[in-house]
Amino acid sequence: MPVILSAHALAEIGKTAAVPAYARSGLSGGILHFGVGNFHRAHQAVYLDDLFNLGRDHDWAIVGAGVRPADEMMRQKLMSQDWMTTVVEQEAETSAARVTGAMIDYLKPGDIRAIIDRLADPAIRIVSLTITEGGYYINPASQRFDPKHPDIVRDAANFTSPQTVFGLILAGLKRRRDVGILPFTVMSCDNIPGNGHVTRNAVLGLAQLIYPELAAWVGVNVAFPSGMVDRITPATSDRERALLADQFGIADNWPVFCESFKQWVLEDDFPAGRPALEEVGVQFVHDVAPFELMKIRILNGGHATIAYPAALMDIHFVHEAMENELVRAFLEKVEQEEIIPIVPPVPDTDLQDYYRLIERRFANPKIGDTIQRLCLDGSNRQPKFILPSAADRLAQGGSVTGLALVSALWARYCFGETDSGKAIEPNDPNWDRLQVQARRAKDHPRAWLEMTDIFGEVAGNAFYVPAFTHALETLWSVGTRETLTRYLQDRL
Repeated sequence: MPVILSAHALAEIGKTAAVPAYARSGLSGGILHFGVGNFHRAHQAVYLDDLFNLGRDHDWAIVGAGVRPADEMMRQKLMSQDWMTTVVEQEAETSAARVTGAMIDYLKPGDIRAIIDRLADPAIRIVSLTITEGGYYINPASQRFDPKHPDIVRDAANFTSPQTVFGLILAGLKRRRDVGILPFTVMSCDNIPGNGHVTRNAVLGLAQLIYPELAAWVGVNVAFPSGMVDRITPATSDRERALLADQFGIADNWPVFCESFKQWVLEDDFPAGRPALEEVGVQFVHDVAPFELMKIRILNGGHATIAYPAALMDIHFVHEAMENELVRAFLEKVEQEEIIPIVPPVPDTDLQDYYRLIERRFANPKIGDTIQRLCLDGSNRQPKFILPSAADRLAQGGSVTGLALVSALWARYCFGETDSGKAIEPNDPNWDRLQVQARRAKDHPRAWLEMTDIFGEVAGNAFYVPAFTHALETLWSVGTRETLTRYLQDRL
């Protein structure tokens, strides 16, 4: 029988998995983290666990928090196993399990008073976020904070009872300012270009609607370092739970499976202090922008490139997509001809070596990452991962045949059925709107580009519009396989 994960079972679990080498009773909270999902537990929590294993900085443990009702399920499952997580790192030939113990508490979602009280605790010196791209209230076309979003308008009108992450952060900062406590640093761990600037704009944008003088104080006193985070981390299903039980004899309510590769590059701007994460591989740099642009354009853009053709051809896993000759060649051609040429140089990095690393990571057969996950939330991801590359190519007078095809494949996917006629389940917060436009675009491709809040100026570009229109018409005329074939043969 598998051993149920708990603090009391660590000695037994230690026979098949690495367990914390530190006394968790000696940890105290220094970081409050919003968004305790799989990526956070495979990334930030692992780095901190590594640091604690060195005997360092035990006053920087994680206190979890969330704002969505669904977060309570995660909280209950983690609470039942003393806030610990089993992380399984997988490569083609190896698998290794470890139990991380960097989290010591998880505040109840919806308990606004408890969350603000903890945010005001002087021991909390960093507030970090993993809330996904769609959680920052960014207008897709302008890529700027949207003060008219209903959630933001609600928080501005009811600041004593904030419901958003940014409302809670602002309430915590106001409390600290009012009683003379040094403000915490706000650190985004999401895949957004300039995530520190984006987070700062969200907090300041909300503050401007409520207390302009508080906005001025935040602008002067609160640090928002940008960072690049990277580790492929699929969603957890019964498949992963069964693998953990069978291979390692551990029963974990919500284990995390991931690749062994991980990367974290951070701007070193932490006035209230920080853990010594450089001791466990985090790169601290003056400017993270080149690193994050490389990752967002090549890796995240690469994911978007393979996601929709694979989905339309009924491919389930990402590694299976990379085994498909058409999909892999499509990725190679789009990256080499249209994405990598517009990525600026990155310190101490060869972009071709980075791309080959990305290829190997995508092809890892052990990860079990799904095409459905890569297709998720295209209305927020396309404007961040694909359309900026298209805009840059157009500005330089370059071809956008491949990038336009990537977005045409997304439009075809949002129609709601694969090439074989299999139904595609809703996979975007804006699915209803997207499906309406996708069905119009079957006969009138420009209907898709009417979503100028997503496509911005690209939607009216004299070179982009015909490239997109022809790509979508071809997809409907001859299907995904033949369209990819024509593109690869320079016949599209």
